[in-house]
Amino acid sequence: MKTPVTVLGLGAMGTALARAFVAAGHPTTVWNRTPGRSPELEAVRATTAAGAIAAGPLVVVCLLVDDTVRSTLDGLDLTGKTIVNLTNSTPDQARGTAERLTSAGAQYVDGGIMAVPAMIGGPAAFIFYSGAADAFDTHRADLSVLARPEYVGADPGLAALYDIALLSAMYGMFGGAQHALALAASAKVPAGPFTERFLAPWLTAMLTSIPRIARDLDNGPAETAGSNLSMQAAAYENLVTTATAQGIDPLLLTPMGELLDRAVAAGHGSEDLAALVGLLRAG
Repeated sequence: MKTPVTVLGLGAMGTALARAFVAAGHPTTVWNRTPGRSPELEAVRATTAAGAIAAGPLVVVCLLVDDTVRSTLDGLDLTGKTIVNLTNSTPDQARGTAERLTSAGAQYVDGGIMAVPAMIGGPAAFIFYSGAADAFDTHRADLSVLARPEYVGADPGLAALYDIALLSAMYGMFGGAQHALALAASAKVPAGPFTERFLAPWLTAMLTSIPRIARDLDNGPAETAGSNLSMQAAAYENLVTTATAQGIDPLLLTPMGELLDRAVAAGHGSEDLAALVGLLRAG
């Protein structure tokens, strides 16, 4: 018999998680603060969070925010349970939740879902996990029905850190793309052909430079910068000037320009983009 699983929270993501467990043959109990959500799920419905938690050893939590996790779980007897918290949170919130729930008798695993609900159970989804290594190892196969599990360390805050790091990169990329589309639109350039022929291929090609930046951070620069920061800072002014002239707010551009100028002023003008990471850490 497969491990009985409890899912707390039936929003879009919680429903997707519960559906994946049901499809994989796990006896699944669900609970939601508002009764009646996701009626199509073929799962046992608990009327209380405590009753849902009592149904099995593995409890997957996917609630709205950290405060909701606190109000739902604090004060309950969690002795012998493995709590896998997939609620989006900060590293410090994850550590605080780990401390509280461990004190209540649970083994705690935090998680960061790198997928949208429709991707759960599919090959492209993965989930970061951190916290109690033995609990994760015990339930690795159970959690694999949701997405590829990636355990990143015993510190409960690491899964949230990895999650937020990747989301930060995603929003930075989207911000640049949105600025590019606004700039093209200012000249009445159709968005579809511009994106398909130029924007998406350009961004894809630029992504190939990220592993080199990472190697430079880990090992030091391997070679002289091909396009050093002094050159880039001097040219960057044209990006802001053009945006303003075209009636586009440069708010998505100016922080990078300021960082480039700061790098040059600090003596990094002959270096490459990896040098900017150190300035962000020092800041």
